[in-house]
Amino acid sequence: MTRLVVGLGNPGPEYANTRHNAGFMVIDLLGQALRVSYWKDEAGSKVGLVRFGEEEVVLAKPQTFMNVSGKAVRALAREYGVVAHDIIVVHDDLDLPEETVRVKRGGGHGGHNGLRSISEELGSSDYIRVRIGIGRPPGRQDPADYVLEPMRKEVAERLEASVTHATSAVLHVIERGVESAMQEYNGS
Repeated sequence: MTRLVVGLGNPGPEYANTRHNAGFMVIDLLGQALRVSYWKDEAGSKVGLVRFGEEEVVLAKPQTFMNVSGKAVRALAREYGVVAHDIIVVHDDLDLPEETVRVKRGGGHGGHNGLRSISEELGSSDYIRVRIGIGRPPGRQDPADYVLEPMRKEVAERLEASVTHATSAVLHVIERGVESAMQEYNGS
């Protein structure tokens, strides 16, 4: 079986050190852990292919920008014959506190434009989400500014710990299933 793991983020160095690129960070760490030897440009994404146990895993970072990520996800799903049920999307989540990782299948987009785009393009929201908490912006700061601002060192360090935790959650989903991952990661 083929599993598509998509990390959400924005391409380009100006976005590399932002909360909104947490999904890209997880894909990079998964690529290291699974020893991706080559990243190719395919279907509007940076793609690495690996085997993990019995699974072929397609790691992807859409290069279409967050708000239209669904176009790349739909193209990859077609290319690899993957249905929504077998897609794992890793993304930042304003509604979860920092240093929190949660796993779930399906649901709404919660105002996240990347998830909205994916659900619209796939015609389904039945994909697995690995959600990385980034917390709400302080005061009256616009959430769009908050997710795209460069992170201070201490914030980046906290996010890095969450990215490591989320990477483990993705591997758990692939190895043992979403229900097991939800039990393991949603209680901590």
